[in-house]
Amino acid sequence: MTADRIRRLLAQVESGRLSVDAAIRRLKRLPYENLGFASVDHHRLLRQGMPEAIFCEGKTVEQVIEIARRLMRGEHPVLATRVEPAVARALRRLDRRARYEPLGRTVVLRPPKGWGTRTLRGAGAILIITAGTADVPVAEEARVTAQVLGNRVTTLYDVGVAGLHRLLDRNEALAAARVLIVVAGMDGALPSVVGGLVGRPVIAVPTSRGYGASFGGLSALLAMLNSCAAGVGVVNIDNGYGAACLAHRINQITV
Repeated sequence: MTADRIRRLLAQVESGRLSVDAAIRRLKRLPYENLGFASVDHHRLLRQGMPEAIFCEGKTVEQVIEIARRLMRGEHPVLATRVEPAVARALRRLDRRARYEPLGRTVVLRPPKGWGTRTLRGAGAILIITAGTADVPVAEEARVTAQVLGNRVTTLYDVGVAGLHRLLDRNEALAAARVLIVVAGMDGALPSVVGGLVGRPVIAVPTSRGYGASFGGLSALLAMLNSCAAGVGVVNIDNGYGAACLAHRINQITV
């Protein structure tokens, strides 16, 4: 439930158009709704400025659909992450406007106005960079998440340190960003390079892409934690969603 929706509800009570008991019935789902298998947090948007998302891994199709139904009662988009094709099909039956992005494995129900136009709100632009094309799925999870939260997002893919001229040729894009998310597997070196080039917050995302000695992204994670560029923040392996949420919080800060 959004702050605007609660204001309208209270205004109806104040004007006498809605009884106190009727208002209580509408508010009774706050702060959360117990479904038995899940406790849906309807209060998160008011508390954190970000609505609850549905992490689909480990959930049945039926569980995902029921959670989505409850969240859709609010007046905001609903984001599902780590969505397999069968779950995506079920979610699209629930909402014909749903946007399925198979590369990033996301579904957005009730997409926001202006979705995909890159004219969304936010104090500035979030730039998402990948070292390689294999890192794009994690970057796409971050892109969709950041856009759902209302941010203007630009992308710069496949500009890793194996061909550093590709990155250095994009100085204007680097300088225009207010927050940068840098996604890399293998040696995980790209966030350090970007962190040494810009004066904006850099959020590093290690991916599980790489050969055997990458240990499923652990090598990239440790490299990013040991970055020689001061002030680079690091999220967990393949956590595009978490990186986007952090970038959103930074992007909403006005000076």
